[in-house]
Amino acid sequence: MKTKRSVFTLVWLLLLSSFTAGAADLITVAELAKRLRDKNTIIVSCRKPSDYDKVHIPGAVNVYHMELYSEPVTNGFLAPPQEIAAILGEYGITEKKTIVLYDDGSGKYAGRLYWILKYLGAPDVRILDGQMPAWKAARKPVTSAVTYIKKAVFTPHLHPELLATTAQVKKAIGNPAYVIIDARSPAEYSGEENKGLRPGHIPSAINIEYKKVLTPDGRLKSADELKKLFTAKGVTPDKEIITYCKTSVRAGIVFFALKSILNYPNVKVYDKAYLGWQMDRSNPVEK
Repeated sequence: MKTKRSVFTLVWLLLLSSFTAGAADLITVAELAKRLRDKNTIIVSCRKPSDYDKVHIPGAVNVYHMELYSEPVTNGFLAPPQEIAAILGEYGITEKKTIVLYDDGSGKYAGRLYWILKYLGAPDVRILDGQMPAWKAARKPVTSAVTYIKKAVFTPHLHPELLATTAQVKKAIGNPAYVIIDARSPAEYSGEENKGLRPGHIPSAINIEYKKVLTPDGRLKSADELKKLFTAKGVTPDKEIITYCKTSVRAGIVFFALKSILNYPNVKVYDKAYLGWQMDRSNPVEK
């Protein structure tokens, strides 16, 4: 019994230590500025094309998340991996390089592409802390010039453990070994604001709006702050965690906070999201 208790204690301490080990995939403005001419780094603006055309970080290519979905794209369901890989390759993006993502400051578009790239097996993906507003605030160079980059080959190596299926979500409902996180606003979660959907949320899901992982200026909160945020809601590293929102765009930055900053070992995104869940009338919803 003593040996078993010792092993359990060691495992738990290792899990707790993950709280302070994070930030591996968060890159600062100063660090990115040094990489502008680095041939092994590709910078990706995740902003809307109209915003990218006005101004962007020099050398950045533009990949908006809506390009990566199956028809109808408004559902937000991922296209087949080979199709996504081909699109990424057209922009010169390969899994062999360091990929740095940024968006308009919300974190949700960079977070969405971060999760997609990690699911496709890109080993070195970073998010710019503070996004485009932080870059501008530091008076770093910007441009409106189109970036011309040689096409590349992106070879996917899928990580299915990062993608939650509907069957897995059903298994997680009411299961103490799991936590389901709804990253939408409180009004969406409660059903007060439904936007044409069946009002409510997936049963037993807790509400942690994606904005909660960010500071008011759009930077990621510290590991200590995130630890307090999640543990207060019962989101601990010993549990399997599934995140979602309406189309799982907002869920990506929550995934990033848990996986990269806090190093939680078992975090998934439910790509079908609440939109897909509530489309099937046999799936229950809760207010």
